[in-house]
Amino acid sequence: MLADIRGQGITEVYCLGDLVGYGPNPREVIDEIMKCPVCLLGNHDQGALFDPEGFNSGAERAIFWTRNRLENGPGTPAARQRRWDFLGELPRNCIEENMLFVHGSARNPLNEYVFPEDIYNKRKLEKIFALIPQYAFQGHTHVPGVFTESFNFFSPEELNSEYRLGREKAMINVGSVGQPRDGNPRACYVVLEDDMVRFRRVEYPLDQTISRIHEIPELDNFLGDRLRDGR
Repeated sequence: MLADIRGQGITEVYCLGDLVGYGPNPREVIDEIMKCPVCLLGNHDQGALFDPEGFNSGAERAIFWTRNRLENGPGTPAARQRRWDFLGELPRNCIEENMLFVHGSARNPLNEYVFPEDIYNKRKLEKIFALIPQYAFQGHTHVPGVFTESFNFFSPEELNSEYRLGREKAMINVGSVGQPRDGNPRACYVVLEDDMVRFRRVEYPLDQTISRIHEIPELDNFLGDRLRDGR
């Protein structure tokens, strides 16, 4: 994904959280994301920092394994401390002019899911949109797409992977790099250039990642298997 970004000449990368929690390389991910100008706290990052709450048993075991890797893995004590300090100082949101960046939602930056079917829950969306200056970029569900204030949701396929920001308020779910859940196993992120949002999908070595997860007893095999289906 980072290679794809560099190949387009993009220099500013914003990460919307959940650096760690499911994947087999938490240290390496944190070391890369430290280079980004903006990174936000995700619920799994918070789970690694503190006692995880509300996670299923597989996710909880993964978080405890992640915490152990960050505390006791190879490298110098100073490097391990830098990673903890970085996670511990991550903000819950970022506002730039008329744009809000969060992991979950404007109403609950860490834990609120906004699913495509929420377009039928108008009261929920009204309350969330009321907190958005004009546009919000978020993740958490791992399902990319665009929500509009007129209670519509458009998948990247319906948009031909492009959405032009206009007068109507919009929430853009950027998808997931590490664990897509829209049936497409390729890594997903968005490019924002002026008023145009473009969804990007990137192939990555799925089998290698799945095998690495399977090799770690503390990580449920399901965390690897689901990558192939993108679910």
